[in-house]
Amino acid sequence: MRLGVGLRLCASVPLWFVLIILMASPTSAQVRGFADLGVTTFTAKESVETVLGSSSGLVFGGGVEVTLPANLFATVRASRFRADGERVFVFNGEVFNLGIPATVTITPVEFTGGYRFDRGQRTVPYVGGGVGLHRYEETSAFADDDENVKESFTGYHVLGGVEFRATRLIALGGEAQWTTVPDALGQDANSVASQFDESDLGGVSFRVKVVIGR
Repeated sequence: MRLGVGLRLCASVPLWFVLIILMASPTSAQVRGFADLGVTTFTAKESVETVLGSSSGLVFGGGVEVTLPANLFATVRASRFRADGERVFVFNGEVFNLGIPATVTITPVEFTGGYRFDRGQRTVPYVGGGVGLHRYEETSAFADDDENVKESFTGYHVLGGVEFRATRLIALGGEAQWTTVPDALGQDANSVASQFDESDLGGVSFRVKVVIGR
């Protein structure tokens, strides 16, 4: 029994994100790169823990941020979660391990717009929100192609964090994010997520980041 997914596609880059970038003049906008490492705890705790052994896991990512006039910013971030587990069968709340190794990989690409509370100090809080495309893969070495899962879903998120300017070109930060990816799990009546009545692929993430640029 797989974790269980159903298809919902995000067709393109959000229009509002494109408009924000286009509205920025080259002289006023600044481009920065960043890398981050953190932990995500999934909303579908029982389903994820049953298959992977834990409802949380490490996530690493990175991306590009454009700082704009009026303390606005726009970010594109890609990240990856990957963990090994085992396919199971759930009957009347009891879990039976099938002895079939399974690997779950989740690769979100997220678009965020937000506001920086920049008062010219070294510490800058910020908040933001946006939309993402979440690529979900669940594979097993001994499974047929139709038993492996490769789907994409639309997700939504809000985040907040604090950035500390360490040097002229390097900043360190901490960030928290809440994500919802509705109707991604449990669409298959035989899936683990369906048995636990869980459908959201999102969760809560905490991460540290390094920013390169002004």
